[in-house]
Amino acid sequence: MDNEMRLLESSAALQNAVDWLAVGGPVVLILLAMSVLALAIVLLKLYQFRAVRIGQRRAAGAVLDLYRRGRLREAVDLAQQSRNPAARLLAPAIRGRLRPDIPETKVREEVFRIGADYLERLRAWLRPLEVIASLAPLLGLFGTVLGMIEAFQQLQAAGSRVDPSLLSGGIWEALLTTAVGLAVAIPVVVIVNALDRAIARLAHDMNDAVTQIFTEDLGRHSLEQEARHDDTRVHKHALAAGR
Repeated sequence: MDNEMRLLESSAALQNAVDWLAVGGPVVLILLAMSVLALAIVLLKLYQFRAVRIGQRRAAGAVLDLYRRGRLREAVDLAQQSRNPAARLLAPAIRGRLRPDIPETKVREEVFRIGADYLERLRAWLRPLEVIASLAPLLGLFGTVLGMIEAFQQLQAAGSRVDPSLLSGGIWEALLTTAVGLAVAIPVVVIVNALDRAIARLAHDMNDAVTQIFTEDLGRHSLEQEARHDDTRVHKHALAAGR
């Protein structure tokens, strides 16, 4: 009995969806196709971001820690083994830094070229998502305008025998396309902004990590100087007390 009820409910829901598609016309079909395309792109991007461990921000820090401690070979090996682009970018940076025959400017240019290539691959297919996000509400509005025109044509054809339900039915059918367009656009806008923010954060991490290879950690250097200064002062006080 329960299975029969569920089957009837599923059939009713499917029939309702088909009726809505018939009411919305070709505009709703286009929006449905756009939603399927957007879903496929989002799944592809999520798989890509997961494959490169885009949120693994500690990997670059571990490579930099080995580099500062002078364990250069281990740092390069760890960078090459990591999937995170910020960590992987440190491998050519460290190798170039150890090549005195190559000017630092050329090393920086090559490293930033590799980094730009990483970012370009991650930005692939984001543009179609942006187009879907901006085009879906416009298509929905276009369908609504067409539906309103059809509703008023039917109202004009009715003449003096005006039925209020005729106009109200035509209006809700016309507004259906706008609702579908917004339903497609809103989640796509949210996802595009989230993906773009993740890429921007990665670009910052890459720039910060590479810069630390070519510059000195001034904060750490100043702390070491203060520690040496304190040790010297303590040593002088001890010598003075001994006298």
